[in-house]
Amino acid sequence: MRLLLIHTAGAEGSVALVDSAATPPIVATETLPGRSSSEQLVPAVRRLMRPAGWSPDGLAVIVVVHGPGSFTGLRVGLSAAKGLSEATGVPLIAVSRLALLAAAVGGDGTVHAVLNAGRGEFYHGEYVGWRCVRERLVALGDLMSSIAGGVVVVCEPAVAEALVALQPRLVVEPSAGAALPIVLKRIALREFDDGRLLDANYLRRTDVEIYAKPAAAREAC
Repeated sequence: MRLLLIHTAGAEGSVALVDSAATPPIVATETLPGRSSSEQLVPAVRRLMRPAGWSPDGLAVIVVVHGPGSFTGLRVGLSAAKGLSEATGVPLIAVSRLALLAAAVGGDGTVHAVLNAGRGEFYHGEYVGWRCVRERLVALGDLMSSIAGGVVVVCEPAVAEALVALQPRLVVEPSAGAALPIVLKRIALREFDDGRLLDANYLRRTDVEIYAKPAAAREAC
């Protein structure tokens, strides 16, 4: 089973080709440095597929990390994945960036994944195993008071410093290939996404929330 994994939601983008029958299953990867994801994503996919002898219509699934994260990066990655899926009829799976971060510590217990959202706010995902309990945009005070138990995992030193009282685990930000364990579970359960309805996972507050309750958290999952 051949998969294409796309992640352009973080500080760096990445692309991976996966063959579930191969050992190791990740057969090719490429990093998209800095802000180059918008220009480099499609050429990177071509560069990986051509020497491997792969074609988009030979894929079993297209995977995209759909946020939260960089607005431009999310739009680029999501548009490319949806376009390929629509053109080839290949099923699509979208994975949260917070889910990738939570999966970095493994296990079946509760994990709190936290990313910097800017302006003193944070993206917070609570997971049990690989299943999402909730994802939200939250202020530091509310985040600190609402986490009780479980492992806290971060991939940004500034976030680790802000949450030092919670003793977070600081890990390297997961790349596209890190989505594979989650994706294989989703495939086994036939949990695919409808590209016509799929949007970026912004976790932004609405205008009503912004003006009525500046510190309110928006929850999702």
